[in-house]
Amino acid sequence: MNDSADELLVIYGPTATGKTAASIELAQRLGGEVVSADSVQVYRGFDIGSAKPSLEERRGVVHHLIDVVDPDENLDAQRYADLADVAIQDIQSRGRLPIVAGGTGLWLRALLRGLVELPAVDLEVRERWESQVREWGPERSHAELDKVDPITAKSVHQNDALRIVRALEVLEQTGRPLGELRQEHALGAPRYRAAIYVLAMDRTSHDERIAFRTNAMFEAGWEDEVALLRERWGDSVRPFGSVGYREVLAAQRGELPRDELHDAVRRSTRVYARRQRTWAGSIPNVRATLRAEDLMRDEPFALKNTVKPAPAE
Repeated sequence: MNDSADELLVIYGPTATGKTAASIELAQRLGGEVVSADSVQVYRGFDIGSAKPSLEERRGVVHHLIDVVDPDENLDAQRYADLADVAIQDIQSRGRLPIVAGGTGLWLRALLRGLVELPAVDLEVRERWESQVREWGPERSHAELDKVDPITAKSVHQNDALRIVRALEVLEQTGRPLGELRQEHALGAPRYRAAIYVLAMDRTSHDERIAFRTNAMFEAGWEDEVALLRERWGDSVRPFGSVGYREVLAAQRGELPRDELHDAVRRSTRVYARRQRTWAGSIPNVRATLRAEDLMRDEPFALKNTVKPAPAE
């Protein structure tokens, strides 16, 4: 890439805003390949509930970092950034444009800005906070986090005990809220020159799209997929804690009434989308916030002038 051109195009947006369609359309137009930034699509077998691009879509446009680990493996933000760096270098070496698309905010932060340096885990401190969070329960744990670290609390679901514990232990170890540390770090030098676009739509349309997609996932056999995954991997693998999968799993374990399952998934997805919208407000140097269909048009954003297209083959 030359000094004036952006090195990659980034498409971020809440779930169900059209990131897959936009990234594929732009990859075809600009001579690009897609690098996924989705923390569930990386896992093999977790297909329907993660809205993973179909095999046909992946045949038309090369996708990276989809189906790269088994569900019993842990792939954190730093490892994702390392893998994405390799994929981006490979794409650029072939004269193609990397298009990073996804809705996992921490992973994008790790890739674009790096991760804030935090103290190593102190097992004694962690065990104490894990015990405290179990005693408090989800609602109070989240409320206590909101008192001391409101920035992190806004982006963490009350059932995400792991991230709540991490935020509380970092506060104890450093004397500063994790959210503030990450905000300061986000103002540092970027790791890439990136044209960053955030997808959005009005709330009513978004809720309708979430409901439609949820129904489509169930019609596509989502519950059968979860049953097969449980049979092979058990109930405790990490991706079963993700939005939607945890509700389907709870229903199959008898912890959620079956007739409440669809509504529970829709509610959980809407809450997650709100957290993603909140995180979008913290992204520096966003080129534009717009609808997917507007991003896929040449004008008025003149994408061809902001990224270097691949040479003619």
